[in-house]
Amino acid sequence: MSDTPFGFGLPPEEPDDGDEGKKKDPQGGGGQGPANPFGFGTPGAGGFGGSGADNPFAAMFGSMNPGDLGAAFQQLGQMLSYEGGPVNWDMAKQIARQTVAQGTAQGSKDASVGPSERRAVEDAVRLADLWLDDATSLPSGANSALAWSRAEWVEATLPAWRELVDPVAERVGNAMGDVLPEEMQAMAGPLIGMMRSMGGAMFGTQIGQAVGVLAGEVVGSSDIGLPLGPAGKAALLPLNIETFGKDLGVPQEEVRLYLALREAAHQRLFAHVPWLRSHLFGAVDGYARGIKVDTGKLEDVVGQFDPQNPEQLQEALQQGMFQPEDTPEQKAALARLETALALVEGWVDAVVHAAAKPRLSSADALRETLRRRRASGGPAEQTFATLIGLELRPRRLRDASRLWASLTDARGVDGRDALWAHPDMLPTATDLDDPDGFVHREQIDFSELDKMLGEAADKPDLRKKDAGEAKDADAADGDGKDDEGKGDSTE
Repeated sequence: MSDTPFGFGLPPEEPDDGDEGKKKDPQGGGGQGPANPFGFGTPGAGGFGGSGADNPFAAMFGSMNPGDLGAAFQQLGQMLSYEGGPVNWDMAKQIARQTVAQGTAQGSKDASVGPSERRAVEDAVRLADLWLDDATSLPSGANSALAWSRAEWVEATLPAWRELVDPVAERVGNAMGDVLPEEMQAMAGPLIGMMRSMGGAMFGTQIGQAVGVLAGEVVGSSDIGLPLGPAGKAALLPLNIETFGKDLGVPQEEVRLYLALREAAHQRLFAHVPWLRSHLFGAVDGYARGIKVDTGKLEDVVGQFDPQNPEQLQEALQQGMFQPEDTPEQKAALARLETALALVEGWVDAVVHAAAKPRLSSADALRETLRRRRASGGPAEQTFATLIGLELRPRRLRDASRLWASLTDARGVDGRDALWAHPDMLPTATDLDDPDGFVHREQIDFSELDKMLGEAADKPDLRKKDAGEAKDADAADGDGKDDEGKGDSTE
């Protein structure tokens, strides 16, 4: 698990390494680090808090020019007046857009997508869909192909992030109001309201930072194995694809096409397995419900809360106030989520490899690069560790891909893809440890299931032939009488 699972913050060393952090006056706080939990302020300006400042607003006035003050006070007003849900998503969007505008740590700046790049993405997705027809029985799931800038990715995926993060943030918000005795809650109403407003702003700021950084890394709408973008829209980020393939020694066209294959494969899966999206998001929600709050530590924070020192809340989060319960139920929820995500990514990995291997000389190299990217802390691991304290186990991806490949060899493409018909038919975490055993067991089960389905299909004809006998049997039981429908239901 993450060391600061619910801090909703970027790694502490990140701001110090960035160009903006180096340019700031050292007395102004040095950027959006732990000493500045909210990170308010426009790019290039100091935050609200300075390192070791008694007054968290003092550094702001010492480092800001007059033109920045209006924006700073506007953000402060948004923080204190927010009365919405557990996360201030307006602030999250604003911070994410600011983070994107600042560029990546490598100095890459966002840019609008040009017509030639859009055509290249459309052509790549179209060709990818043709290749996938031979590798899976699921038909195309992309109604359109889109080329996004980083800012467009932020705008398009925030609704999905809201669905993912709100369950965790809601637990935190409720805990803030539950730590006081009931008779004191009415008296402390304004204080609790202020804490919740600040909590919503804090979460919004940290989520915005995480999503903004992620926008500089992802290459499509489904990098983390979840459908973050609009349904039926295969989307790629040309600027990030160029950065991804820069040092691989692979032609840019092949890199784009391979990533288009992955995006199109995700679209097929989520479009034609209607229960899958709710299954994955429900697994995240189930995991979030198992979070427990250290009420003793939270009571101390509430009792000593100083409205002029809002970083207390951030410090409490970073000290591990909110931790997953170490219970069988929570462990099961974690296993379900990890396994579900591994099955999605493993299926995509196996299907894309089958489609690309005969056609792209770089297929093996690109496959391994993407696997290592995930194993070394790619977008999926970083994002889940930051937002919900969950680090995916990279070995599960390889295990799942191996299982899907074994199923293809044993049952063919149709038999493999038939497992997506119902969640109860999918492999479990134990099955990923023994793929050959699962393939053998499921072959027996499927033959029995086919037999049962065949018998069930024949029953209506048998009832028609023996309708008279069925009526007599129902009458003898005293249930059927003259109602033929009731007689059939009791047969």
